[in-house]
Amino acid sequence: MNEPATEADLATLAEQLGRAPRGVVAVAARCVCGRPLVVRTAPRLEDGTPFPTMYYLTHPAAVAATSTLESQGVMKEMTERLATDADLAAAYARAHEQYLRRRAELGDVPQIEGISAGGMPTRVKCLHVLVAHSLAEGPGVNPLGDEALDLLADVWSPQRCHC
Repeated sequence: MNEPATEADLATLAEQLGRAPRGVVAVAARCVCGRPLVVRTAPRLEDGTPFPTMYYLTHPAAVAATSTLESQGVMKEMTERLATDADLAAAYARAHEQYLRRRAELGDVPQIEGISAGGMPTRVKCLHVLVAHSLAEGPGVNPLGDEALDLLADVWSPQRCHC
């Protein structure tokens, strides 16, 4: 997707986040009703701060559902599987490289060179980032983001409006 954010999008994002959005360059995924779900952010914020998190999950229902998964220990289990499943580790490493390539399209920030987000490529530290990556890029890019979306399906889905 990656549509430029409109003034209406920025107002919605401020409502969703409870603060003014920072570094937004595009809406990377939308709810089925059209409201922002994931934003694509610049690798350097307006104040000069390096910001490695290119895909940022903004929709409150998606954020809450993903937080519930995190509280259930899913990240630890996923990280353990990365150490024992070579195919999964390779796919996750490819997701990391893809993330870096896509972020490089937005500019070069030496302070975050080689650093993607969410713990990629060796661990899982933030499911919100992985879910956002999967929603923005589509299925098959981030295996653990896709898996988290599957785990959320009973409580939250991008195919149902939760606004």
